[in-house]
Amino acid sequence: MSPAVILLIVAWVFCLIWIPYIIYSNKKTNPKALFILFFAEMWERFSYYGMRALLTLYMAQVLFVELGRQLAEQKSLAVYGSYTSLVYLFPVIGGLIADRYFGFRKAIITGGILMMLGHFALALEGMIFQGDVIIFNLSLALIIVGNAYFKPNISSFLGQFYEEERMKLKKDGAFNIFYVGINAGAFLSSVTCGYVGQEISWHYGFGLAGIGMLVGLLVFYFNQGALQGKGKIEEAGRKKIFANLSVNTWILIATIVLIPIVSSMLQLNEVFTTLLLVAGLGIIAFMIIQGFLQKDKVAGQRLWVVLVLFIFNVIFWALFEQAGGSLTLFTENNVDRTIGDGDIPASMFQALNAFFILIFATGFTWIWNKLRKRNLEPSTPMKFVLGLVQLALGFGIVVLASKFFATDGLIPMIFIVLMYMFHTTGELSLSPVGLSMITKLSPKKIVGMIMGVWFVSFALANKLAGKIGEWTAKTELPESATAIDTLNVYTSTYLNWGVYVVLASALLLLLLVPLLRKWMNGIH
Repeated sequence: MSPAVILLIVAWVFCLIWIPYIIYSNKKTNPKALFILFFAEMWERFSYYGMRALLTLYMAQVLFVELGRQLAEQKSLAVYGSYTSLVYLFPVIGGLIADRYFGFRKAIITGGILMMLGHFALALEGMIFQGDVIIFNLSLALIIVGNAYFKPNISSFLGQFYEEERMKLKKDGAFNIFYVGINAGAFLSSVTCGYVGQEISWHYGFGLAGIGMLVGLLVFYFNQGALQGKGKIEEAGRKKIFANLSVNTWILIATIVLIPIVSSMLQLNEVFTTLLLVAGLGIIAFMIIQGFLQKDKVAGQRLWVVLVLFIFNVIFWALFEQAGGSLTLFTENNVDRTIGDGDIPASMFQALNAFFILIFATGFTWIWNKLRKRNLEPSTPMKFVLGLVQLALGFGIVVLASKFFATDGLIPMIFIVLMYMFHTTGELSLSPVGLSMITKLSPKKIVGMIMGVWFVSFALANKLAGKIGEWTAKTELPESATAIDTLNVYTSTYLNWGVYVVLASALLLLLLVPLLRKWMNGIH
């Protein structure tokens, strides 16, 4: 039995024990709706991360292979950056539509159907229309638009079950359980779809992701009786307008029209990059002006804290999100993945992030609670500093491994495992406080708008992640380049961007911490 198959079996056994334990130990204190949404989100994440595990490798090795290795990797990383950027950009719109017209149920089902169709279209592209870039881009566009409806609304929907006074104290615990579902899905999918896609067939891997989304939809659709009558279609969406069609019908028509537009945005990479950059600069200007316009000086200063952390959030995720792009290619080309007589497919290493979250998340919560009781918990800006330092440490491990432990251009896999571990602990230091910070620091009248701005930081980060990968791939190398050649290129990028730039950012933010704490005006 190959090591990849053993890893696959162990992953499923682990989750088949861990998930029922989580549900059983919490079912008496939480509504059934939590577990319905838990499973729906778990399988949606299975589909998303299963496809993500394969996407860059498939583009580089199949879709764009005729361009030659260097141009194929460059093109793949550019498309990947645009794709992940759009995944974070559109949920702002999907959330607004659900709030005002669709209701959460309709939005979740609509999004799930679109994503499922996108995954199955990717499978068909591989089986029947292999190399057809138009179908490939349309498939990604379906997933992007579907994610816009699904991702923001299932989390918001969960919050509705904890609005009563007696349930509010259970809300944080419920979202922790929900977070387990997210990462269980991500863990299983990267291992499963990664193995199936690379070892058996690319289109089977994509198809398996689609089946995961179908399972999530079925779980949600056939258990709506447990949703306590919440999340139904809003009256405003039923109102008839032009051509005697309802608002919701016109939104669905607009959604269908949007799909080829999004597909074109993936194709017009440079245009999209320019538009996103302009949007980013516009947001920075907007936040500065909003800070000055606030009648309350305290509210203005708190908005400036959000703006500063917005910038450092972009830096963190631009390097963290190399995981699905350049780091996957690096793992494929420059990591010794051999165990015994077999290899671990490169795509399966993306499961490490979710695995370490499952292992460490509870411990981090315990540590912060202990420190809080002793008035020693780091402030939000300081947690961002800790996250950046751990991110740099992860890249530093890979760079040192390349200098001292590489053999024929390959580093031992333990170093890439350690890198993912430190990147995950960095994520756990920084990520959970982000959304909470927005709700605490934003003026109530514009909290929704500022939440949307925060999501744009992830869109900018993912686009920058793609650009960093592109710059790496643009390094002049012959088609006959060896693993030693590519190792030098990747580690040079990770040293400059992942270590130097990230550590410099952490130092700058550390110097700003006292000012930011002052501007937070009592909010920890």
